[in-house]
This record gives sequence, C-alpha cells and structure tokens, in this order.
Amino acid sequence: MTSSSPDPSIASSFDAVRRKIARACRIAGRDPATVILTAVTKTQPDVALEAALAAGQRVFGENRVQEAQGHWSGRRDAPGLELRLIGPLQTNKVADAVALFEVIETLDRPKLVEALATEGAKAGRAPRVLVQVNTGAEPQKAGVPPEEADALVAQARAAGLTVEGLMCIPPADEAPGIHFALLRKIARRNGLDVLSMGMSGDYEVAIRFGATHVRIGSALFGERNRGETPSVD
Repeated sequence: MTSSSPDPSIASSFDAVRRKIARACRIAGRDPATVILTAVTKTQPDVALEAALAAGQRVFGENRVQEAQGHWSGRRDAPGLELRLIGPLQTNKVADAVALFEVIETLDRPKLVEALATEGAKAGRAPRVLVQVNTGAEPQKAGVPPEEADALVAQARAAGLTVEGLMCIPPADEAPGIHFALLRKIARRNGLDVLSMGMSGDYEVAIRFGATHVRIGSALFGERNRGETPSVD
C-alpha cells in the first residue's frame, strides 16, 4: 500500500460525480440512495485507489482477476469494501474470483454457471451474480443474447447461484436508452431488482431508466491507459 498523499483532484471528481448522480435521481423522481456508484479501478495506480478510499468510496469494479488481486490483497480491511468483477471471467479463474469478489457481474454462459456453482459449493456459499446481456448483439462483446437471458437466469437460479440482477454495455455508436430499456424489461419479467448499467458518458441516462449501479472510471480518475478495452467505464 502506498504512503503517498491521496490525490485531491480525485476527491473533487468523486464529489462532482456524486452531485450529478443526485441531480439525475431528482430529475427522475428517485431517491439518490437507490443508485450505487461503482468506481472502476482497472489500470489505476495505488495512489488513485488510496484517494478513492479517502473520499469514502467503498464499492469498486475490476476488469481482471489478477489485477484485482494486486490492487486489493492489502486493502481488504477497509470497512464496507465491496469488490465487483465487471470484466469477462474465464472458467480457469473462477476459484480466484469467488474468493476475491463479493459480486460477479459478468455471468454470460451455461459453462460459467456450472463452474461458479461448483466453486460456490466448495466455499460453502452461493456466489452473488449478475447476468450480462449483450443488448446490442455485438459479436466482439461478451454477454448472453437478449433472447437467451431468461433461460440463463433460470439455469443460474436452479444451480444455486444468487442471481441479483442484470448488467449491460450498450454499443458505443447507438443511443444507450434503448438498451437500458431492454435490460429493464428483461429484469422485470425475471423479478430482478439490480440493474448495473451506465458508464462515464451515459450514467445520467441510465439512472433515468432505472440503473441501481453505475460503473464510472474515467470521470473519476481521468482517461485510462490506451490499449484497454473500452467496455466498462
């Protein structure tokens, strides 16, 4: 863990994003307490993590299991800390993911259901998951096709997983609202309350469509390193 002083600019960014979340909630007639800010810390240095913790942030999203282990192995004692996996999960990383993350947001295929159920049984608890839906049917993106989402939710529930909700990443070149509306529709017919949707460029729109978790990276920490997949913040 770094001994450097937290970056004050990051604290200011957190304040600004929280104000925008509150404003978007007021416009939508929602209680701001119903929207949780997930700070996306992939590729971020220790000083950024320390600044986020100092700003009172406790819910964090990570894209890769190994990187998350490096970020958080020495910070697990932060009170109220919740780690959420928001990047694709390979089956050979499931054991590490179940051990590290409170919630896995990227359940997207039957094989992963089986792997998570097996690891959950070994750990003596049902992993908390979101089903990732590829609302734009983009071949380069992870996520179950919308027409197959109900079946995957049912399979995950039958396997003993705790299915809390859905997650999506809209196409970059389309209006996000239609994708948020689709995710909300799928969630409602499956009796799911959690909607992880909305990133730095569209989280205020996502709140209007019922987002309960918004995944924010660049609006908090600045532009990330180039070469990273622009998929989760």
